[in-house]
Amino acid sequence: MNQAAQQPNSDNIAVMLVDDQQLIRQGLKTLLDLEDDITIVSDADNGQTALKLLEQLANNNQLPTVVLMDMRMPIMDGVAATTEIVARYPTIQVLVLTTFDDDDLVAKAMAVGAKGYLLKDTPSEELAQAIRTVAKGYSQFGPGILEKMLSGKQSPDVDIPAGFDELTPREKEVLRLIGTGANNREIAETLFLSEGTVKNHVTRLLGRLGLRDRTQAALLAVKLSSKLTADE
Repeated sequence: MNQAAQQPNSDNIAVMLVDDQQLIRQGLKTLLDLEDDITIVSDADNGQTALKLLEQLANNNQLPTVVLMDMRMPIMDGVAATTEIVARYPTIQVLVLTTFDDDDLVAKAMAVGAKGYLLKDTPSEELAQAIRTVAKGYSQFGPGILEKMLSGKQSPDVDIPAGFDELTPREKEVLRLIGTGANNREIAETLFLSEGTVKNHVTRLLGRLGLRDRTQAALLAVKLSSKLTADE
């Protein structure tokens, strides 16, 4: 059943669940209700219903911070719903819940503004931590799919952004690591840099490449992975 729930207190992260399978929605709600700082404010069985509920929540100043979004749903799928949510509600962070075979849909969802993805069998403690991560505006990449795209979805004719040749060797290293799903701390450890230095590199490369955020950088890194490796 689609529903809007009670408003969370100000210290909690408000979450909407969007999945066409009621058992999955109920299971996620049961797991996430165990977290003191996460509250499920609404759930929906497809993207169209989610948009209607978000309109109601917006009228009551109760918009969620994070939407957990399934990809394959009837009436309106996760890509279309993510596109609309990002356009209408820029404060909402969309986190895709997916299966290993949905890599094409995941790439499309991230291209239109999703903050990242997790596989549906992700342990509950990792899911909760991912929600906290994207609630702060950071990207979240689960295991498997980026590596799958790296191995099987590259195109030799991919367009190279005009600013790519302006990147320093270090910025290209950072971009390559973003494409593997590494966060700033992991990049800093790999390159023996401080997290602040890595953050500066990320900011500069986003500007030079004309990218909106880290998610777009990850998608570009996947497409340019062979070139980034060759430039090492």
